[in-house]
Amino acid sequence: MKFRHELAYDAAPDQVFEMLADPAFREAACAAQDVISADVSVERSGGGFTLTVDQLQKTDDLPSFARTFAGESTRAIQREVWADTTGGTLDIEAPGKPSSISGTITLRPEGSGTVEIVELDVKIKVPLIGGKLEKLLADKVRSGMDAEHGVGVAYLAGER
Repeated sequence: MKFRHELAYDAAPDQVFEMLADPAFREAACAAQDVISADVSVERSGGGFTLTVDQLQKTDDLPSFARTFAGESTRAIQREVWADTTGGTLDIEAPGKPSSISGTITLRPEGSGTVEIVELDVKIKVPLIGGKLEKLLADKVRSGMDAEHGVGVAYLAGER
């Protein structure tokens, strides 16, 4: 399933990039998503960074058929690799689950602000209900990005 989500910020791309590379911002974004636990690590290199967020997420908001598949909680490992301030790759792995999420994140200047464009391929290899599960997973990813965006708007306004 193809997934695309755009998030607008009232800040220049280099400011949004620095926010996305800040472990404190990422920890606040995890807290806003009400995860059970999250371990955030950022490694800077050259003009980019590598981010790993290993988190344990609640599944109580999923329908029962999906909770049967996901369990009472699920582990997600998010990896972003940014070569520079314009964008990078995103992969989300759920160990032990037949799912994969991979794609790109791009920061594009727009007026005096920035648009963050996330394009992903969401796949769940489960016969019969895989498509339904992919839609649920895409919705969960979208709501997580929206929560992160809310934290980002406040962060860029100076609330840290």
